[in-house]
Amino acid sequence: MTISSEHADSVNTGGLRNWLLTPEPRGWFQSSAQQIHQGWRKFSLHPLGLAGLAIILLLIVVALAAPLLTSYDPIVQDMAGRLAAPSASHWLGTDNFGRDVFSRVIYGARTTLYIITLVTVIVAPLGLLIGTVSGYFGGIVDEILMRITDIFLSFPGLVLALGFAAALGPGITNAIIAISLTAWPPIARLARAETLSLRKADYIAAVRLQGATSIAIITRHILPMCIPSVIVRVTLNMAGIIITAAGLGFLGLGAQPPWPEWGSMAASGREFMLDSPWVIAAPGIAIALVSLAFNLVGDALRDVLDPRGSE
Repeated sequence: MTISSEHADSVNTGGLRNWLLTPEPRGWFQSSAQQIHQGWRKFSLHPLGLAGLAIILLLIVVALAAPLLTSYDPIVQDMAGRLAAPSASHWLGTDNFGRDVFSRVIYGARTTLYIITLVTVIVAPLGLLIGTVSGYFGGIVDEILMRITDIFLSFPGLVLALGFAAALGPGITNAIIAISLTAWPPIARLARAETLSLRKADYIAAVRLQGATSIAIITRHILPMCIPSVIVRVTLNMAGIIITAAGLGFLGLGAQPPWPEWGSMAASGREFMLDSPWVIAAPGIAIALVSLAFNLVGDALRDVLDPRGSE
């Protein structure tokens, strides 16, 4: 309660701006708020990054509010209205089964968000842990882990994901596993490089002399320092994850019909792309737009979170 009162008094007396810009923060809460504020100010200097962030936020809102944005069920068929052109009743037309394309694109955003969220939750900690352990211990541990990493990196990500998905079988869960198995090696490489530059730092040596264990050093002092770079890498990798997921869906190895997924929607619409181009154009534009948004945000975050780039 004392900390909260001090923060409230500071905000009320000096104003929120002064509280965020004061050179002497009074606690961890104020210090963290100042870092977030400074990061946002740097990020806001990138108009393309802001545009990408707006698209990502729109994707999240659309995914969460899908039932409110359309009155059509994305999986109910209406063969009497198949391949109808865009109109007031069907903004993006209908597909070859008479399903509303706009509704399927909206609900497909849920599938895309579900995939990228789970892949991130799996890939980021796995790559970060393997990279830091490999870089800190070195020797035989580094050789084993990095040779395994090199094996995964020696194959194109999409080809390797196709192989894993074919072996595991079709389905969105297996597609997520397949994508995760191919997306962690670049993160592990990055975390290893960061760890190699940190393990010989003076503060790491001081902590080691104080009797800290290797696990404590990795988890408390090295992992937090690697997180900013990993965040940037994961954000930039999102475009590849989205395209890979769409590729698996296009080949029938991702989300299974009739559930809407942008890649499978493009696959079903390729037969009608000349006479009814809206069937394939809508999911294709959605894939391109969201992939571009993550790239724009990743570029902006790289400038914000990379201390060398901000100098």
